[in-house]
Amino acid sequence: MSDDHSFISRRDFLGHSALLGGGLLLGGGLLSGCGPSSETPAANATADLEPRYGGRLRLGILDGNQSGNLDAHKPIGSGIVRGFALYSKLWEWDEQMQPRLALAEFAEPNADASSWTLRLRPDLEFHHGKTIDADDLIFSIRRLTDPQLASPYAALLHWVDRDNLVKLDSRTVRLNFREGRSYMPLAETWVNFGGIVPVDYHPVSNPVGAGPYKLKSFTPGQRSLFTRFENYYKEGKPYADELEIIDFKDQVSRLAALRSGQIDMANVMPTEQLEVLQRDPRLRVLKSVTGNWLSFDMNLDKPPFNDPRVREAFRLLADREELVRRALNGQGRVANDLYAPSDPTFNHSLGPRPHDPQRAAQLLKEAGHENLELELVTTPGPGLTSALVLAEQARRIGVTLKVKQVDLATFQGPQRNDWTLSTGGSIGAPFLASAIHTDAPFAVSNKTHFNDPQFSELFLAAMAQPDLEKRKALVHQVQQIQYERGGMLIWGYADLLDSVANRVGGAAAEESLFSTWRFEKLWLKDTV
Repeated sequence: MSDDHSFISRRDFLGHSALLGGGLLLGGGLLSGCGPSSETPAANATADLEPRYGGRLRLGILDGNQSGNLDAHKPIGSGIVRGFALYSKLWEWDEQMQPRLALAEFAEPNADASSWTLRLRPDLEFHHGKTIDADDLIFSIRRLTDPQLASPYAALLHWVDRDNLVKLDSRTVRLNFREGRSYMPLAETWVNFGGIVPVDYHPVSNPVGAGPYKLKSFTPGQRSLFTRFENYYKEGKPYADELEIIDFKDQVSRLAALRSGQIDMANVMPTEQLEVLQRDPRLRVLKSVTGNWLSFDMNLDKPPFNDPRVREAFRLLADREELVRRALNGQGRVANDLYAPSDPTFNHSLGPRPHDPQRAAQLLKEAGHENLELELVTTPGPGLTSALVLAEQARRIGVTLKVKQVDLATFQGPQRNDWTLSTGGSIGAPFLASAIHTDAPFAVSNKTHFNDPQFSELFLAAMAQPDLEKRKALVHQVQQIQYERGGMLIWGYADLLDSVANRVGGAAAEESLFSTWRFEKLWLKDTV
């Protein structure tokens, strides 16, 4: 998951959200403002604002699995970022993390959102020259939702009736939903992972899309090289002749490569490297103030978190200010146990809980869980740091949290939904899309096993409500239930730090995750 990654990261995009705290790609690791930067002298300032053609852009990424593929609908490892180069979607994320039309000329629900009409722009073309038409759109939808493919994103389109896709003309398709369901957040759920591919597509033998760059070579776990697609649908773009994505095993080696000029950009930099980056006159820091959230996920199917008093106790024992200060080095802000703060339906009346360890201890006593001992599972990075901080805070009221660090593959593997307590987090997508990923009915990854009948009823009503104000009222009720009875302790919203060399033009801070992934708009000031 136009732009994606696939709905898993920016490190693992929706499910790959691991980058953000042991949770998404993306996290898998969230506006305005950038760190100190040294641009070119004033005499050259005007020239440097004008995009230039040519050269090779080089992006350094972390690939925890040191593997990957090019699959548009089932990316592995860093496949998400490669998908931004190779594939375009019906929608893409704008700079405020809201969906906007990309390959689609028209995409709208009917009056009750029980079906959508999707119309492609005219004269679109794939990398191998085929005109993009309704048959390709139908093929792409059916492939994404094919049980045999078992895409981790298929559940996000759970209600799409893949056997009832109606071709209205050569560019237009009507998409219907199963079980009489209505489905409002189609754009938000599809925008990341829904690459449109041709009917002769194959991720190995024919990895063809309509993105700004077409594939030249691919070595899993090492590098991928792409060349400019001359017939890209955004006229005059991309600017660079080539794009190279280089995989690194660790943050230290990637930072060294950035500072030595071996790469031009690095995404999702750890906060502990911020000072070094800001001191380097050859680099700029892009600080995107996003809705990317970090959490501790409590499994409601397992004691002690089947007791709402214990869940409330953990939310009260957490010192969120300290967590933001220490786990994020101050690069973020306190959260109120709810995701999607930038969504127009967000309930801002529900403020962050106070830090109240005495009340937390009392609740644990009432629940019969004094001197509680638990395992807290996490991954390296911000997740581990936050886990250690929370363990310190819990110890102050007699709760022992044994922090267990596992690698990302284990964390995101078959056990991911079985941990009693674990770190989490994901990208700051709009509310309905985030819920479908996290804790709503048919959620892709419901680590908390939250299943509240009242919540489900109201959520499904919101899913079917095209009117924003009516949907807002429903979401407010839904979030009240999450706030009181849910399984996530969402303690912070993380700023996203990217770094680019001064020679890179077109990169700017956003409210999204994609300032260094908008490959079509990035260019080099020196193309010699």
